[in-house]
Amino acid sequence: MLAMCATLVMPSTVVAQNNFEIQVYGSETVAPGSTMVELHSNVAAQGSTKTTDHLLRTQGAFHETLEITQGWASWFETGFYVFTSIQPDTTWEWVGDHIRPRVRAPESWDLLVGLSLSAEVGYQRRAFSTDTWTLELRPIIDKQWKRWYVSINPVLDRAIKGESIGQGFEFSPAAKISYEVAPKVAVGLEYYGALGSVTHFNRAHDQQHQLFPVIDLDLGPKWEFNFGVGFGLTPSTDRLIVKMILGYRFDWAGGARK
Repeated sequence: MLAMCATLVMPSTVVAQNNFEIQVYGSETVAPGSTMVELHSNVAAQGSTKTTDHLLRTQGAFHETLEITQGWASWFETGFYVFTSIQPDTTWEWVGDHIRPRVRAPESWDLLVGLSLSAEVGYQRRAFSTDTWTLELRPIIDKQWKRWYVSINPVLDRAIKGESIGQGFEFSPAAKISYEVAPKVAVGLEYYGALGSVTHFNRAHDQQHQLFPVIDLDLGPKWEFNFGVGFGLTPSTDRLIVKMILGYRFDWAGGARK
C-alpha cells in the first residue's frame, strides 16, 4: 500500500529525525492481560538523497517497525520495538531495538485530562543515527471532548552514547488534534518537531518541523488504524513522508477493558 502511495506522490535529514515510529501517543495504556501488536510502516517519498556523515539516505527507504506492548496493571504497560529498514539498493536491514515502560494516572483520580509518562531507551545502528544509544522521556496529556480529541507529547530525548551526548536533553514535541466526521472515522492533524537542546534551540533552518494530515478508522474495539501524509517545513526535515499504523489487541484470560 505504501509503495503505491509513494509512487503516486513522488514526481538534509539530520540526526534527530526519527522516522521509524511516527505516532502521537494517547494517555491510555494497554489493559492487564492484553497484548497490543502494531506495525508502523512509512516511506520518505522526498528525503535525503545521499549519504551524509555516514548516515544512509532516507529517500525511497521503507521503514517497518514492530511494536509489541504488554499490559501489566491498569496503570502500567511495557512496549518493545524492533526497527527495520529496506533501502532502495539493499536488502531488508535490522536497525535496532527499544524498550518502553509507561505509567498513567489511574481513572480513580478523576482528572480533567488523561496523563501518562513513558521512558524509552534503546539502540540503533550507526548507519541510521549518529547516536547509537538514546533515552526518551515522553509526558502525555490528552482529552476527548465529544467528537474532538487533543493530545500533547512534550518529549525530551538525549543521547546516551553518540555524537550528540554533549547536547544533553533535546526538545522534540509532538501533538495531535482530530475530529470525528462520521461514526468510526476521524480526521486530524499531527505535528512533530525537533528543536534542539533545551538550553539552546537550534537555528530555525536546522530545526525539524512536520505536519501530517491523518485519518483514523475505528475497525473494531481490538483494532487500530492510522494513515497520514507528512510534509516537512524546514530544509532539515524530510519533505514528504507517507505513514501507516495497523494494530491488533490480543486479549488473554481476564484481560481487556470493556
